[in-house]
Amino acid sequence: MGNSSRKGEGEEEEEGAKDGEEAEITEKMKEEEVEVEEELPLGVEELFESGDPVLDLSYRKFKRLPSRVSGLLHLEKLYVCGNSLRTLPDAVSQLQGLRILALDFNKMEDVPPAVCQLTNLTRLYLGSNRLMSLPPELRNLQSLRCLWVESNYFQRFPRELYDLPHLKSLQIGDNRLKTLPPDLWRMEALRGLWLYGNRFETFPRVLLRMEHLEILDLDRNKISEFPSLKRLHALRLFSYDHNPVEGPPKVDDEVLVVGEGAAEFLEAREARKERLRKAAEQEAEELALVGEEPVIHGILKNSNSNSKQAVVTVEEADIKEEAAKEEEEGVEQPFTEYEGAELEYDEEGVEYETEELICEGEGFEYEGDELEYERAQMDYEYEELEDDTRRQDERA
Repeated sequence: MGNSSRKGEGEEEEEGAKDGEEAEITEKMKEEEVEVEEELPLGVEELFESGDPVLDLSYRKFKRLPSRVSGLLHLEKLYVCGNSLRTLPDAVSQLQGLRILALDFNKMEDVPPAVCQLTNLTRLYLGSNRLMSLPPELRNLQSLRCLWVESNYFQRFPRELYDLPHLKSLQIGDNRLKTLPPDLWRMEALRGLWLYGNRFETFPRVLLRMEHLEILDLDRNKISEFPSLKRLHALRLFSYDHNPVEGPPKVDDEVLVVGEGAAEFLEAREARKERLRKAAEQEAEELALVGEEPVIHGILKNSNSNSKQAVVTVEEADIKEEAAKEEEEGVEQPFTEYEGAELEYDEEGVEYETEELICEGEGFEYEGDELEYERAQMDYEYEELEDDTRRQDERA
């Protein structure tokens, strides 16, 4: 009895000592946190007090975000790239005015829950972290238009993105994707898709259904054959560099291609356009020499008429003449069914957005230039019939 009593007392003393050590450790951690908060890098205090809606805390060696940031309710853009952050404090969700949040080059294994509550975000940069998936709560970001998650560890395409109706730019290069889901075409708002540096061995056929894509980047994969991309009528830039192919696929004449054999392809295309232009000019000159009226884009221009005359297309006149002959002979008109996709013309034009690139380097922010696509302007001169009549009246 005496021995057991002494043993119980010893255990109680040992447990009390452990509790005391844990309390001391907790207190030290709190003190360290306070010290970190107090020892802000030079110039950061002034940033907090400036009232500027843009706060750049990139490459400051932060292991945790200073708590004062959560109280800056006027912030619209927050850059904390290149630190050692593993998460963000929940109080960050108070920054409902944030439109841009850059968390590139940190040590995050999961998207912080506070981020998914910033419902006014339009651009979110999560590149070069340790992400393998996205949380379902990401669908709360209904205003998101640009998402960059390059250089992470995604093995499957995150279907959570389907619930972001306004997402136009998705940067998911340098991951571990081998395939794309067959219903990716549901992301109808998508205009730019970067898939470089993944593990594709065949071209994802679902991309052929994404008719609104303007930029498609498949650099640094293992694709040995590309199908024709002519059905992607909105495409303006296609990059396929560092794939085991010798040249680009078939694309529309307006598409800029980048990759093996692309330079020769573009030179040949420009040479063909130049030959066609010169041939058209020569034909016009020959017609002028023999006194015939030139035909411009199928429109016959008669400038010697003494009165206002209708401008009639040559093709339309031929069709009407053939139709009249066949009608007299009782021949039934053939009907040709066209199954191609309807071409839509958007009067408001296509809006190309300039995305901000957060590059590695101290406090470095690069704002990308807009891609300009130059189209050769065909300068055709159409004479107004009223001007012809006025000149003829003056001569009379």
